[in-house]
Amino acid sequence: MYPFPLVPDDFDVPAVLETDCIRLRPLTIHDVVKDFAAIMESEDRLREEFEPDNDWPSGLTLEQDLIDLGWHQREFQERSSFAFTVVDLDESCVLGCMYIYPTKQPGYDADISMWVRDSQLDTGLEEHLFETVKTWVKEKWPFVKPNYPGKSVSFED
Repeated sequence: MYPFPLVPDDFDVPAVLETDCIRLRPLTIHDVVKDFAAIMESEDRLREEFEPDNDWPSGLTLEQDLIDLGWHQREFQERSSFAFTVVDLDESCVLGCMYIYPTKQPGYDADISMWVRDSQLDTGLEEHLFETVKTWVKEKWPFVKPNYPGKSVSFED
């Protein structure tokens, strides 16, 4: 876990972001089955894009995903990082995830990354999610210069 809060104590963390086709809300252990399905559908791409130095999510089990979600949920409660699930409006399907983490990049105050499941890549959802999150962060979060790895800075950097 990160040793410090990412946002000020008096900041009211936004709990939900909703558009005409998606909802972002805190990721919890109750999302494990649908989250696991989305990860497994997108395993190869997630490994290549987000974890080039290790093999996550190769070998991920439902139990390990539950542990990961508990970790994310605890960090959210401690305000040291924020993981949001991206779901359709009736919450029948996890469409992806969005994360806000402390950054190591000089000049930035947070790393914000996101992904959508492979079956959504040709729907425009990835672009919709990015633009929606970018606006939400600018309007509702206290970050002055957020970093979007893979967008504002390459994953390699």
